[in-house]
Amino acid sequence: MLFHEAHTARAFTDEPVTDEQVAAVYDLIKLAPTAFNSSPLRITLVRSPEAKQRLLRHVASGNQRQTAEAPVTAILAADLYFHEKLPTLVPAKPALRDSFEGDVEGRAASAKLNATLQIGYFLLGVRAAGFAAGPMSGFDAAGLDKEFFGDGRQRSLVLVNIGRPADSAFAPRQPRLSADEAVTSL
Repeated sequence: MLFHEAHTARAFTDEPVTDEQVAAVYDLIKLAPTAFNSSPLRITLVRSPEAKQRLLRHVASGNQRQTAEAPVTAILAADLYFHEKLPTLVPAKPALRDSFEGDVEGRAASAKLNATLQIGYFLLGVRAAGFAAGPMSGFDAAGLDKEFFGDGRQRSLVLVNIGRPADSAFAPRQPRLSADEAVTSL
């Protein structure tokens, strides 16, 4: 289910996905590895008709139908101010927070990399919880960030439609590279 049966879902039933169900997914994935236990992933759930309309303005036309029909769409973003949580997340290193304070570019790069690691786990967590996931990068990130994160604290990385798969949810599996093509041993 997590690997061999996993597909990107493009159609969903209308069965709701609750905040509690997504919180349970987060509880499954919150131990994903991140540098310094920084945990910069932030998840914004979009489900109300009004919020979906705000979101759809920034979604590529080829992704709009599935996003409109999904019970919930998660905006997965990197918290550019993740360092503020470091005293709680790494209490043994109280000076760590201050080492990130003035390094805006380094902090943004670290937030993006580590949130991306967490995103991989999030997709597995959604599937482990019995839902289908439809991750997408086809959206106007700058426009979406202004719309939903006007304070500049977060930077969107991926949208994920989440729900129970409809009968037409999955396209046939596409080929993948073999280990010989993807792995080099030196």
